[in-house]
Amino acid sequence: MNSTLSRLFFIMLGIMCMSACSGNDNPSEGNVEFVVPENIVNNGVIVAKSGGEAAPFNIKASSAPTAEVSAGWCKAVIEPTTSISIFRCTVSADPNPDAADREAKLTIKHGSRSVVVAVRQTAADAVIVENTLIDNVPAAGGAIQVKLKANGDVACTVNDSWITASRAAMTDMAFDFTVAENRATVERTGSITFTLGDIVETVTVSQLAGAGAATGDITSSDPREVAAALGLGWNLGNQLDAHNNGVASETCWGNPRASQTLFDAVAASGIRTVRIPVTWLGQFGSAPDYTINKDYLDRVAEVVGYAENAGLNAIINIHHDGGDGAHWLDIKGAANNAAKNTEVKKQITAIWTQIAERFKDKGPWLIFESFNEIHDGGWGWGANRNDGGKQYRTLNEWNQTFVDAVRATGGNNATRYVAVPGYVTNPALTMENLVLPTDPAKKTIVAVHFYDPNEYTLNAKFSEWGHTGKDKESWGDEQNVRDVFSMLKTKYVDNGIPVYIGEMGNVNRSTDRARKFRLYYMEYVAKAAYDNSLAPIIWDNGVQSAGRECSGLFNRTTGNFYDDGGDVISVMVKALTTDSPDYTLDTVYNSAPK
Repeated sequence: MNSTLSRLFFIMLGIMCMSACSGNDNPSEGNVEFVVPENIVNNGVIVAKSGGEAAPFNIKASSAPTAEVSAGWCKAVIEPTTSISIFRCTVSADPNPDAADREAKLTIKHGSRSVVVAVRQTAADAVIVENTLIDNVPAAGGAIQVKLKANGDVACTVNDSWITASRAAMTDMAFDFTVAENRATVERTGSITFTLGDIVETVTVSQLAGAGAATGDITSSDPREVAAALGLGWNLGNQLDAHNNGVASETCWGNPRASQTLFDAVAASGIRTVRIPVTWLGQFGSAPDYTINKDYLDRVAEVVGYAENAGLNAIINIHHDGGDGAHWLDIKGAANNAAKNTEVKKQITAIWTQIAERFKDKGPWLIFESFNEIHDGGWGWGANRNDGGKQYRTLNEWNQTFVDAVRATGGNNATRYVAVPGYVTNPALTMENLVLPTDPAKKTIVAVHFYDPNEYTLNAKFSEWGHTGKDKESWGDEQNVRDVFSMLKTKYVDNGIPVYIGEMGNVNRSTDRARKFRLYYMEYVAKAAYDNSLAPIIWDNGVQSAGRECSGLFNRTTGNFYDDGGDVISVMVKALTTDSPDYTLDTVYNSAPK
């Protein structure tokens, strides 16, 4: 080979070698492999905001590669493995103290070749809410949505019972909520809290005022309209009616103080009316004025205000002062002693005059109920059965005294509805012995209670009820409900006199089968009440457990339902609001548990 050809040969060989030694992200140098995983090259290495090690990855090379990182907050270590040509790269980082993502460059070298990989670390906890105020939600309620940005799993807490939440689209960080109808005549404001670590963001929700309880007309002279306006009712039992050692005290029977949160939850559930039993024992002075303790009357007014704010009708009364004939409303003593009866009637006048004066400016949504279950200790089976009707006549006098006292205060008290019970609020004794008081406004409601059969509904001696029940009482099935309610309708409703069932219910149950019968009972009674234009008011004493006298439906602190309390309210609301030919008392009957 001549010298010229020799020089050309070596030049071409050099070019070929240079070409072989150049390359891309995963080059090879002659026969030496250098391979970084494709997913690492394309996506980089992700390190958590809390720092620490990322998932390691393997590099293929004939000898150990080296690693360089462009930022001081992270480092990379390459170590050999059991395979001669496989090396493991581990990237670690310090915790990210900033509220922004950060990135560094990891350069992996082997010989004269290199591959650059991004190292990305997410930010410290951060939540950015796009809309911190949701304003002017319609009174009718509806769906709202909160959008936010965050770099972690955000916890959502709804702080008001009239707002319910669901995390509908987590991938887009969109949270959906439903706002219940606002039946109150004032605007209301609630809030939703989002939490990530120590960061808390709050969204305020304001809803426009409603028109008040709109179903039916509580000012109507038509008892059917009044029953529709009252709808389903609920008792704030064992609360302001609680007493100990002769003194009324709101919390002495174990329930916490009532709150607006509780009343808002009650209204959101579909309940229209709240009965607020009030015991006045130990909260008034001596004769002749019997002045009520101002602080106590103020507290009663505050609780009534909760009902007003929530758009609920309200009923207040004199409750345990006449229970068992043991206190100042001694029906047996008054029935047998004219002087004592005169003094009791003076006290009724004094007490009710003060109550009526305090609330005379309240609208027709507030009802006064004279007394609760007045009896001599025998629950309708005592001396009233053989005293020639003296106790019945005495109670009629007391009811008249009550009406006279309320009407005399004027203002809205001249025309608001007032309610009177018969003896021990027993429907049969009421229909047989109650003489309605003379009322210039002709706005008197008859109040009865219904716990038939009480060994099932109150004492939990039996777990089932109705035509399909097995462990049940020998009386008080569906036909009894039909008969009693039909007679009340004929006696009063058909003659223009409204009726509400001031207390009814069925204690909590512990087994699925017993709960099914409880729901059936509540739906059947509510539907029968609806068909006869009677307004049922369910008893709730705040006791969560199951069994005798355990009638808690709502948690008094949070407003949340206890156990299947929501199901109970739901079937009763259905029974009292469904006007369809396909939904009848017979269809409820046919759906009884088997």
